[in-house]
Amino acid sequence: MSKKKDSLYMVNGPLIPGILAFALPLMLTSVLQLLYNAADIIVVGRYVGSQALAAVGATASLINLLITVFLGLSVGTSVAVANAYGAQAHDEVSDTVHTSIALSLISSVFVCALGLLACRPLLEMMGTPEDVIDLSEVYMRIYFIGVPGNLLYNFGSAILRAVGDTRRPLVILTIAGLVNVCLNLVFVIAFGMSVDGVAWATIISQYLSAVMVTICLLRSEDCIRLTLRRIRIHWARLKEIVRVGLPAGFQGALFALSNVLIQSSLNTFGSAAVAGSSAAGNIEGFIYVMMNAMHQAAITFCGQNMGAKNYKRIPHILRACLLLTFGIYVVGCGAVILFCEPLLRIYNSDPMVLEFGRRKQIIMMAFYFFCGGMDVVTGQLRGMGYSLGPTLVVLTGVCGLRMVWLATVFARWHTFEVLFYSYPVSWFVTFAALLACYFAVRRRLPKGDALIEQTQS
Repeated sequence: MSKKKDSLYMVNGPLIPGILAFALPLMLTSVLQLLYNAADIIVVGRYVGSQALAAVGATASLINLLITVFLGLSVGTSVAVANAYGAQAHDEVSDTVHTSIALSLISSVFVCALGLLACRPLLEMMGTPEDVIDLSEVYMRIYFIGVPGNLLYNFGSAILRAVGDTRRPLVILTIAGLVNVCLNLVFVIAFGMSVDGVAWATIISQYLSAVMVTICLLRSEDCIRLTLRRIRIHWARLKEIVRVGLPAGFQGALFALSNVLIQSSLNTFGSAAVAGSSAAGNIEGFIYVMMNAMHQAAITFCGQNMGAKNYKRIPHILRACLLLTFGIYVVGCGAVILFCEPLLRIYNSDPMVLEFGRRKQIIMMAFYFFCGGMDVVTGQLRGMGYSLGPTLVVLTGVCGLRMVWLATVFARWHTFEVLFYSYPVSWFVTFAALLACYFAVRRRLPKGDALIEQTQS
């Protein structure tokens, strides 16, 4: 199927089959990307020990805090390309592609320097346990050397997804993921390395995925084709990327900040709690990325339909994405709760680690639909061109509420369970507020359609 037909399928035809055709490769891609971190913590947890597992897990929220603003700009890239592609403005698509690649290269230099300079002070500020902080610092310093590859891949794959191509990112992550797993085993088991081994394996895989996505763009035959000599900032296109991407990035950064504060509170329970939470969080992540594929589908389908002025299709997109998210929740979270302990044992067999992981997993999985639903509505609003509103709602409902929870409820009842109840409470409140925001925005859409005439190739 040609790229043009992929685009037509988004603005015409049955929605659920179209969304599934778009989202299933994306789900597999995201699962493989998550395996980067899963392979890291499984290998160190089983072959090095629970302290190494805690050391890698303790860095996740901090790494997200430092890079999320710039990853958010890739969301702006996806929306800008989807809008222009849906409107058949091929010159604008091309300018956006070259601006996005330039932006990823410039951003990566800044993020790499920031991560290398700030990792130790930030780990100390978080109260990282003394028995893991040195290992956490080693892992972070090596990880940030790979940030340029990480950002280049994410911007490149955002371009491909925006025109309906989720197959090539899947192939790229399949290859890079296999390389990552193999290198983890070689570095840790064969060479006797610790967290440094899994960190080097991760960044080698990230650079490999960046090279492959760049080759895909260089060899593309339509308007997303990358020409190296044309890589530069087009200010009009940068404005479009930043308009959506910067609020998304700041939302992600403050979201990560709330998780850093929770991680700091979690650190007070010791390294076994950190290790158990890390293992449980990694398992939860597989459900999250499958539901998040619906978030990406909402962005892309809404983006192309808004570009084509096909406004009547917009509410149907939201309903379809929420329905599919609920199906993922029922099947995925049910399986995780049913096989909780065997899944946790993949990471570590320490009884204390297993107990902390089980306690966290039950709380999170029971209410996980609200997390997925929150992301879908956010994606719907961004695809419709509204980014600041959902950002403010998420910052208030998630970040603000969690900070208040830590300062009041958790301060009063200082238990492991009370700490993690902050997640479902904030998800539910934010989901309800975002739905209200969506209905307010939908009323502003034009009543009729002005769908651009499309021709079948």
